[in-house]
Amino acid sequence: MAGVNPFLAGLACRCPECGRGSIFAGFLKLTAACPACGLDLRRADSGDGPVVFIVLIVGTVACFGVIVTDLTMHPPIWLTLLVWMPFAGLLSLGLMRPLKGVMVALQFHNRASEARNG
Repeated sequence: MAGVNPFLAGLACRCPECGRGSIFAGFLKLTAACPACGLDLRRADSGDGPVVFIVLIVGTVACFGVIVTDLTMHPPIWLTLLVWMPFAGLLSLGLMRPLKGVMVALQFHNRASEARNG
């Protein structure tokens, strides 16, 4: 490794090898290779890893928010749903790319079999 922190590179959606090139060609589609250093990203597969963390993080934040809101303000259920469901959806969408980037970067950092070239 070139001394690139896999967590910082993943959160920034940058190459796990050089830390400069973007690893995404679309919202969640990985590029075939890093545009800066040429690292082959075709075999990288994050699987369901990011989704597990998103469910845990968003579920914890949203449930805690719903409980605190209900206990302190006693809003009607429709208002609670109107506020917290879009919040949970937007937070989930916001976490998808960075967490997928972290999982891909950790695959390369730990030399996981899915990310090995050859």
